[in-house]
This record gives sequence, structure tokens and C-alpha cells, in this order.
Amino acid sequence: MAEFVRGLRELGWIDGRSVAIEYRWAEGREERFSEIATEFARRKVDVIVTSGTPAVMASMHATSVIPIVFATAGDPVGNKLVASLARPGGNVTGLSVQSADIAGKRLELLHEVVPGLRRLAVIGNVGNEFTVLELGQVKTAAATLGLEFAGLEIRRSQDIVPALETLKGRAQALYVCVDGLASTNRIRINILAAAARLPTMHGSRDYVEAGGLLSYGANYPDLFRRAAGYVDKVLRGVKPGDIPVEQPTKFDLVVNLTVAKALGLDVPSAVLARADEVIE
Repeated sequence: MAEFVRGLRELGWIDGRSVAIEYRWAEGREERFSEIATEFARRKVDVIVTSGTPAVMASMHATSVIPIVFATAGDPVGNKLVASLARPGGNVTGLSVQSADIAGKRLELLHEVVPGLRRLAVIGNVGNEFTVLELGQVKTAAATLGLEFAGLEIRRSQDIVPALETLKGRAQALYVCVDGLASTNRIRINILAAAARLPTMHGSRDYVEAGGLLSYGANYPDLFRRAAGYVDKVLRGVKPGDIPVEQPTKFDLVVNLTVAKALGLDVPSAVLARADEVIE
């Protein structure tokens, strides 16, 4: 959000002077999305800025008139948030993370770091329609690499512990699908994975800061900064449906060497050389 506010400031929109920003947080509870979106629609704000497919969908259900800008969305076309990337249509536009499209790259990196990887577990919130798409992409990528696939479906925080307990030696690594539920519980997931001696792959840097092994994905601060440009256009009268959805231009590979050492893994120098950040 700091990058978003900075981006607005650079475009002449200063909070408290030329624009008023109202913040609301879901705090890991997806039912809050519709409550917040309904409140904003009732107050007739000028633009709703949000992040993540479920939050975008909730905003779309709340209003078909107020412009909606998403700073991140997994697959906006696949989840029918927009008609196409070039011509979104309707009242919605923003930036696509295309996380599912790079599932194969994540597995290749995990394969490099975990010697003899054959059995992969994947945990994801199936209440998030984008995560369902990502799970499919991961399964396809796993088959291409000859990996056995164990899908762990969760819908709420209480599902995480029993889901991981079902593994019991059935997996050699854990792929975590990024979404609001997983983000809120990322420390818990990483603690449980570490206890089970499971190296983890994530789609965002903050998961690695919270004890994960690896992450590869779009640079989220950069996407939020670019979202300010969309808001600038909307506030100057451009229709959201006429503003093309853009894809990430910056991807980060982050490695946590402390976790690697705790798991007894020797991260190849080739991976470290490609890393954007190494946490020690």
C-alpha cells in the first residue's frame, strides 16, 4: 500500500489534499469482502481499489457502476473478471499476476533445490476460484516433471492442520498456492511444513520472510505502484473497460538459506546466482 500511495503522489494525488483514501482490511476473513464492497458501493466512492480474485468478485457483485481497479488478480480472463486483457469491458480493470502460468517454473526451481524430488504436495484454498485454476496448472506441471501429486484442499484456517497431517511421509516438498487465507496463515503453514521436514515453494516474498524456503512470482509492490496509474486514469475520466489489463514485468526469486540449512539442503550455486534476494 505504501508503494500505491507513493505512485498516486507522483501523479499529483495526495491523500488528505487532492484525494481521500479509505482503508478497509478483511483480516483473513473472506466474508468481509462482500461487507466492505457493499459499504463502499453504498457510500458511492469514486473508485474501489482491491487485490485478489475473491475481493474483486465481491466488488463486482456489489456494483456494476463504480470503477474497480485490481492491483493483483491471478487470472482475470480465466475467472471472468474481464472480457479480455486488451479490452476488459465493464467497470473493472487492473493488473494480472498470471501466477498459474508460472507454476511450471516454480516446480522446476523446487526440483533443482530438492534432490530426488518425486512426491509433491500442494495446498490451496478451493474457495478461491483462481486457486482452483492454479491447482490444475500445478498438477499438469507436476505430471510433466514426473512428480506424484497430492492435492490438499482447504477453505478455512481450521482445515490447515488436518490437511497437512494427512501427508505423513507421502510428500517430499510442499507447494503453497498464494491467496488471502494462505497469506494470513503463512507462518502456521511454514511451521507445520518445517516440523514435517518439507521444503516449501511459494508465490510471494512475504511467505519466505515468514519461514518458507523459496518463492518465485510477480513483484507485488511494483504491481501496487502501477495500480496508481490506473486510478489516475479513472479519476481523470477514462472508462475502466477501455484500459487494458497489464501483466507483471518484474518477477522475484527469493531463497531463505536459514530454512535450507535447517532442512539439510544445499541450495545449488546456480539457483543462488539467479536469486533476487537471499535471506540468511
